[in-house]
Amino acid sequence: MSTPEELSSFLAEVERRAFRQAAFAVRDDQVALDIVQDSMFKLAEKYADRPASEHPMLFQRILQNTIRDYFRRQKVRNYWTTALSFIVPGQDPHSEDADSIDHVQSTSESDDPAYQAEASQRMRILQIALEKLPLRQREAFLLRYWEEMDTAETAIIMGCSEGSVKTHCSRAVQALSKYLESRGVTL
Repeated sequence: MSTPEELSSFLAEVERRAFRQAAFAVRDDQVALDIVQDSMFKLAEKYADRPASEHPMLFQRILQNTIRDYFRRQKVRNYWTTALSFIVPGQDPHSEDADSIDHVQSTSESDDPAYQAEASQRMRILQIALEKLPLRQREAFLLRYWEEMDTAETAIIMGCSEGSVKTHCSRAVQALSKYLESRGVTL
């Protein structure tokens, strides 16, 4: 069992190397800092009672998993941001306003009846797709990708394990993709 001083010393020692490792992986210093900080919190929170000799291996595993989680979130978020850009034709799916419902409803084309009908139809398709999901899948999907919560936060809110959250999200993504494609929405 390690002491708080040993854990603190280990984290201070590994901080710069971990940052460089994360920065090389994600190519964004701010994101790398967040990843390292999250990894350090996870080590301190879950494994502080482990012997100090186990900290390096545990920390590396946590750091690599946190980097992988970041890439998974980005992949899914980019996929759904692009997929849902069909709500507003011509809208850049990666702009800051792409997720804003207000923006969807207040474009310069919003006075055009044809545009309004098309946007309304697309919103209905999306709403129906979300409503068809089982409750737990819908809840996990909305918390993770709309509310941008991480797996741990979502698991706490849903009262289940992080693995269950990942399973629900994966199944939701598959079901939504299948439904949208069946309605002619190509991604």
